[in-house]
Amino acid sequence: MSRILVTGAAGFIGSHLCEELLKEEGNEVIGVDAFLDYTTPVWVKERNLKQLLTHPRFTFMNINLLKVNWELLLPGIDIVYHLAGMPGVRASFGPDFSLYAENNIVATQRLLEACKESLVKRVIFASTSSVYGEKRGKVDEDASELPLSPYGVSKLTCEHLCRIYGEQEGIPIVILRFFTVYGPRQRPDMAFHRFIKHMLEGEPIPLYGDGTQSRDFTYVGDCVRAVAAASTAKHLIGETINIGGKERASINTCIALLEQLIGQKASIRWMGHPPGEPKSTWADVSKAEKLLGYAPVVDLKEGLAEEVRYLKALYQQ
Repeated sequence: MSRILVTGAAGFIGSHLCEELLKEEGNEVIGVDAFLDYTTPVWVKERNLKQLLTHPRFTFMNINLLKVNWELLLPGIDIVYHLAGMPGVRASFGPDFSLYAENNIVATQRLLEACKESLVKRVIFASTSSVYGEKRGKVDEDASELPLSPYGVSKLTCEHLCRIYGEQEGIPIVILRFFTVYGPRQRPDMAFHRFIKHMLEGEPIPLYGDGTQSRDFTYVGDCVRAVAAASTAKHLIGETINIGGKERASINTCIALLEQLIGQKASIRWMGHPPGEPKSTWADVSKAEKLLGYAPVVDLKEGLAEEVRYLKALYQQ
């Protein structure tokens, strides 16, 4: 049996990951989350955990990573998934950067420091495509890292901390870089959630940029299958791996798909050009295919349909 600790367990990706890990009967999962409500209301996080809390092999702990006593929590843990952190590109500009420094950089360093004295077999850190910055064409893991936002800088700093602790302290680190994950339980500050919610309420969509910007959209179910595989796949220690999706598309194309799925025309409220965001993202996932057996299967229309169904139920539309 593997005892697996997941930080950020009540979040969008974290809650799905816990459910995926529990499909393996030999796994026991300990979920940690502080219910910080900077981007997601507490009631939504509680809803994310609803099914997990009744599972016999799941234990939940409401703990802030800046205060947790890792020396008491880590003994007996085989795998650590570190998904907790402060998300969001636009909000990272300005005085709120202190939250990114604390909840991303400081919290990660505290965890890595504690892992020096533990017997964990693998520490898997959830990073982001934001570390790459503006790139043209497919991006592989050897591309230069030039973040466009303080958020991206904070996550790249965490990656560097992981590398240092891996090389100098022997901590078995794996870094996964996510590309625009979407689907049920997506955070309220993310584009698809905002688009769908506003359309369901008959309000204009708040659109940053001109809509021609494109993203490599990764459905959450595909994403967590890859992330779960990282707990047991061979030859991963010290690797950095892109987790991208089945389909790239422009924001305008996504809005057109949502109009089909919801059955109404979207009105647009232009919000100007956002700082810190690249014009396009495109993941080379050949490394994930080779090392994790990764093969995303959910196309954009199918994934958006699932998110629409979820948000209708969440907001009772």
